[in-house]
Amino acid sequence: MASDLKPFQETLSVAEAAALLGLTRKTAYKYAKTGELPGVRRLGTRYKVSKKLLEDWLDGKQHLSFLD
Repeated sequence: MASDLKPFQETLSVAEAAALLGLTRKTAYKYAKTGELPGVRRLGTRYKVSKKLLEDWLDGKQHLSFLD
């Protein structure tokens, strides 16, 4: 379990991830809720985005289906 959380040591809010991706906040939350935004975990009513997993995706190391 601890190894599952390692990429989540540094996190972003969905709004911060949206700004990095050039998305509206509303669109980023939609992708977070549907599981299409990389590195998202739901903690109660909050969503957190792994900075590492998002950066890996931005570097082309991870593929997202919603961009097809």
